[in-house]
Amino acid sequence: MTPLIRPFAPADAAACLALFDSNMPEFFLPFERIDFEAYLLDPGAYWVVEQQSQLVACGGVWQDSSRPERPAGLAWGMVRRDLHRTGLGSLLLRHRLDALRDMGSAQCWIDTSQHSAPFFARHGFQEISRTPDGYGPGLDEVVMVKKLEVVSG
Repeated sequence: MTPLIRPFAPADAAACLALFDSNMPEFFLPFERIDFEAYLLDPGAYWVVEQQSQLVACGGVWQDSSRPERPAGLAWGMVRRDLHRTGLGSLLLRHRLDALRDMGSAQCWIDTSQHSAPFFARHGFQEISRTPDGYGPGLDEVVMVKKLEVVSG
């Protein structure tokens, strides 16, 4: 069955938190759950992916014109742990990058970990910096950026 990407609804919060939980502690540390839960109260441009009537991935984008050095990027993206490497993350990433292009962004930034950085590198993101244990013990903070190509119709 083809996955469906749709806008996040408040009723999706519990399922998104379950996705988060499935990715601890390798991709997220337990203390980050509080931040994610707070984010879901008003996530802005945020989407979920449904497959066979189950929520299997979620992720969003942000823009901040007051930060010209980092004006747009990806927020809180994740795929249910047992479904990593099935193409769902790539599907959702393409959707998010298209959304940023549609919003007029020329770059996309992400703060991620050493575990997810290779995924983003395969999609054209360049590593800018790496802080060992930047998120906590054993979880490096990796800052990456991708130039967004303007697609003309």
